[in-house]
Amino acid sequence: MGKQEILDKLKDAIVNQDIEGAKKGAQEALDSGIGPFEAINSGLAEGMKIVGDKFEAAELYLPQIMMSSKAMNAAMEILTPELEKEMEGEEGVGLAITYVQEGDIHDIGHRLVSTMLGANGFEILDLGVDVANENLIEEVAKHKGKKVILVGSALMTTSMLSQKETIEMLEDEGLRDKVKVMFGGAPVSQEWIEEIGADATAENAAEAARTALKLMK
Repeated sequence: MGKQEILDKLKDAIVNQDIEGAKKGAQEALDSGIGPFEAINSGLAEGMKIVGDKFEAAELYLPQIMMSSKAMNAAMEILTPELEKEMEGEEGVGLAITYVQEGDIHDIGHRLVSTMLGANGFEILDLGVDVANENLIEEVAKHKGKKVILVGSALMTTSMLSQKETIEMLEDEGLRDKVKVMFGGAPVSQEWIEEIGADATAENAAEAARTALKLMK
């Protein structure tokens, strides 16, 4: 089986919510000499992009998204140890503080983004869901002096509004220039990012990882 065939198999396993297929595809990728980074970015992430697009178009619903997420996690269980071996001794890209905004408990996109950031060399500090801005500021202050990016998710317009408060509190505490800030979620637009003074947004988990890497350069 050729390299592209194996990568397509991984992609299709995610799209088809095939947990066993994702496991098998991940192992086949490693056995055939495909590195874990490439398997994730050119296989799994491509599948998640399709899933995200289908969800936006109402062609897939939450239960299918959750199954695709489980398939992704199953593949990552196989790929992560190899990824860690490859990255051993390398300087990390930076610390990604990931979370879901206060008042919101929708965490599927958040978990996928955290996984993709970890796969791309970020140290992950996952604060979970419904995270108060005070807690975010506290964590940023704790890691002052490190290369840090805040990666927040909001699926509802009400929780999205607290992203503006995040930026204001960072400014008030003199921390805004110490951290990059990326927000995502269905209601978040580039216009919103510019309005509140954040650094970036991304349409899906794979794009979030690429964008975060650019921000940290």
